[in-house]
Amino acid sequence: MKAAVSSEWLKLRSVASTYHTLGTAALTVLLGVGWTLYVSALADERGSLRAAAPEQGFLPLVQISLAVLGVLAVTSEYATGTIRPSLAAVPRRGTLLLAKAGIVGLTTFTAATTILLLTYSVSRLLASGHNLGFNTTPLADDLPSLLASSLSATALALVGLGLGTAIRSTAGGIVSVVALLFVLPGIANYLPSPWNTRVATLLLPNIVPQIVGARLSSRLGDGFLPPWAALAVLCAYPVIALAVGYVLLKRRDA
Repeated sequence: MKAAVSSEWLKLRSVASTYHTLGTAALTVLLGVGWTLYVSALADERGSLRAAAPEQGFLPLVQISLAVLGVLAVTSEYATGTIRPSLAAVPRRGTLLLAKAGIVGLTTFTAATTILLLTYSVSRLLASGHNLGFNTTPLADDLPSLLASSLSATALALVGLGLGTAIRSTAGGIVSVVALLFVLPGIANYLPSPWNTRVATLLLPNIVPQIVGARLSSRLGDGFLPPWAALAVLCAYPVIALAVGYVLLKRRDA
């Protein structure tokens, strides 16, 4: 297992796509700076302004970027044919997938936490002296939300890894995670009541606020999950995706 983890870490840090996806996620910091400067100028004109916190407003960019990293961690091997020597070196396919999941999970959680904390800190520093609404609470109060956001990005990256393993296609894996993050929430709004509420509470974009006990938009009704249940639902996404990926990886030839 140790050799498999070392091998997966070497592969992840030796490909350019890893740095491209991490760099795209890191754009959140620059976008957060631009957003904070913009709304600060508006707040000076109007006296006060309720603006979205940049680490939350640009969270989807972090999530989708790291999800693509998860997809590419396995589909790039299928595309280049290097999955065969990987399986030859680690014949137990469950061990191989578990090693990939561990490296992808640790990398994406570290990256997401660093990016979101940096965005948070820089935006609060720039917003100092301006009445923007999002710069009135201390870090200790916002930390649970930041960690929940990091966990959601990590979960989506592992979902991407699982779906990429199952589909064996970079395009298919990316389309799948995009559908989970952006398409399904839109479809849920058009379901008849109360199913729109029940489905919406289980979808990835709505889980983070529920983990920290916040209420969703009132248009979704009153069907909210308690924090422990929301966290369990978040963990279920990567577990199910990786389980499907493992079953198909075990049954199929490389």
